[in-house]
Amino acid sequence: MVDLVLFLEECPYCSQPEYRIVITRGEEKEEELKHVKQPNFFYVTGLNGVNQTSSVSEFILLGLPSWPEDQKPLFIPFLIIYLVTISGNLLIILAIRSDAHLQTPMYFFLSFLSFTDICFTTTIVPKMLVNFLSERKAISYAGCLTQMYFIYAFGNSDSCLLAVMAFDRYVAICDPFHYVTTMSHHRCVLLVAFCSFPHLHSLLHTLLLNLLTFCDSNVIHHFLCDLSPLMKLSCSPTFVNEIVIITEGAVVLVTPFLCIALSYIRILITVLKIPSASGKHKAFSTCVSHLTVVALFYGSIFYVYLQPVSTYTVQDHIATVVYTVLSSMLNPFIYSLRNKDLKQGLGKLMSRWRS
Repeated sequence: MVDLVLFLEECPYCSQPEYRIVITRGEEKEEELKHVKQPNFFYVTGLNGVNQTSSVSEFILLGLPSWPEDQKPLFIPFLIIYLVTISGNLLIILAIRSDAHLQTPMYFFLSFLSFTDICFTTTIVPKMLVNFLSERKAISYAGCLTQMYFIYAFGNSDSCLLAVMAFDRYVAICDPFHYVTTMSHHRCVLLVAFCSFPHLHSLLHTLLLNLLTFCDSNVIHHFLCDLSPLMKLSCSPTFVNEIVIITEGAVVLVTPFLCIALSYIRILITVLKIPSASGKHKAFSTCVSHLTVVALFYGSIFYVYLQPVSTYTVQDHIATVVYTVLSSMLNPFIYSLRNKDLKQGLGKLMSRWRS
């Protein structure tokens, strides 16, 4: 006889007790039910004919693995990070829109990067904050897929905008006499519109994930609905998903980075030809902020995603926090602290509010 049995086992990630529903034969596991306390969350299951497969209607987000038992102390730090991210990026947008001296392609792209960062962070952090204070850290199946869709859509839009900004620096330094015609407002709008292409990439992965069957466990050892942890929970073959990640996913992730790398190689060659040291310093100074953001963003992303799904471990959570939460908060500081024009624009905005 085939039975649906609840039993207790140790979580392989955080060594904490974990409740699972499994399908087993015989009575050997039934004795363990006597020693299991009432679980504080449940798996939504349903039996289906002879196959007895179960499916989930929600997932449990365990959060950051370093604090598996009580994550309430994390609420205040992440709330501060979120408020700083929103206010910092909003100030960048308002300063650029209100100052006539900042109506250039570079700041036009920066304003859209700030807007995307606000959307990106809002997709992730509010749910984290709710879960920090909640006993039952549940997210619905539809909510999980929706979150994953927007994470990949806005994350890859950020990546695309960084590539566009690198191209802007390339034209400004390597072909300054044609900069105005090459980076016309019409062309800038088209480049930003092209950065909405990642939404199709995100939709593809979301639809493919929706075809999978989830059973046995609905516990996600993560603070967000990410592709790799979700695929590890699937009890149906994930071969097609992994092939698409390796091919199409790698192209979408690596192509903007290659564009950035090629742009800066050309910039470096051009700058090294400048005879004066002051000229070289001036040319490089316009790229430092952008290069810092690129290193922070791509360094953490490559660490997480350029590895097989099966090797995804708890250590990847820290890198995920860096590119999903910290980079969006740090971007306004990185761009404003080293940019005299932007600092002046922010100063004018503040003085206008005080008066």
